[in-house]
Amino acid sequence: MTVHSKLQPYIDAWTHSIESINEMVAPLTEGEWNRPTECPFWSVRDVVSHIIGFECELLGDPRPIHTLPSDLRHIVDEKARYTEVPVDIRRHHTAPEMTSELEYTIIRRSRQLRNESRQPDAVVRAIGGGEITLEDQLWSRVFDVWVHEQDLRRALDKPGNLASPGAVLARDYLLRLLPGLVADDAKAAPGSAVVFDVHGPLEFMRTVRVDAEGRGTIDSAVSLGPAVTFVVDWETFLRLLTGRVRAAAVGDDRLKTEGDDELARAILAHVTVAR
Repeated sequence: MTVHSKLQPYIDAWTHSIESINEMVAPLTEGEWNRPTECPFWSVRDVVSHIIGFECELLGDPRPIHTLPSDLRHIVDEKARYTEVPVDIRRHHTAPEMTSELEYTIIRRSRQLRNESRQPDAVVRAIGGGEITLEDQLWSRVFDVWVHEQDLRRALDKPGNLASPGAVLARDYLLRLLPGLVADDAKAAPGSAVVFDVHGPLEFMRTVRVDAEGRGTIDSAVSLGPAVTFVVDWETFLRLLTGRVRAAAVGDDRLKTEGDDELARAILAHVTVAR
C-alpha cells in the first residue's frame, strides 16, 4: 500500500461517489441529459462534464482550447470562465460519448490515486492555479463530486447517499466555513453563540462562538442561551450553504429559527459559503 493512511478515506469517499454517479447516468436517454439541475445554469450533462473536466485536469491532461459563447449570463469573472470551458466544450456530446468518457476518466483517475505515494501535506497545484496541500485537494474533490452527485440525484429524482462517506466529508468541509459566515459575514456580536441543529440522514449539532476579538470558532458543545438557533434538515442545510436554494424559498417545516431575528436574517443573507 503506497497511499498514506490519512488520505485513504478521501480516496474511498471519492470513489464511492463518482462510481455512484457513473451508475446513475449510464442508462439515461438523450433527453434526460438535458434536464436542469439546482446547480445554477447547468444541466445534467453540464454537471457530469464539469466533473470529467476537473478530474482530467488533475490527471495532467492539457486544457482544451475553446472560446465561450458571448451570451452565457453566468460568466461574470475569470474563475467562472475557467470552470465553464470544459463544460461548454461537451455541450453537444451524445449520451454514449458522455458515459464512455466518464467511465474512462474514472479508470484513469482511480489508477492515479491507487499509486499516490506523497504525504498529505505535500504541496500540489490547485485546480485553476495556486498551491494547496494534497489532503486539501482530495478533500475538495470529495466535496465537489458528492455535492454534484446530489445535484444529479435531485434532478433525476433518484435520492440517496445522504449519509455516505462523501456526505460526512462534505459536512466537515462546510462546517469549517461556518465561523467565517457567522463572525465575518453576518457580523455576530462578540461573546455571542449561534447553534446549528441539523437532523435527517446525517444528524449533528454545532455551535459557532464569537470571541471578544470577533473571531469565530466552532465546536460540538451545547450552548446555553445562544443568540440564534437554526433547526434544519441535512439536505436543506446542504442546499442553502451551496447556493442551491434561497432561505426565502424554504418552508417552515424544513428551516426554523429561534432567537435574534436580525442576526438570523444576516446569517441567512450570507448563507452560501461554497458552490
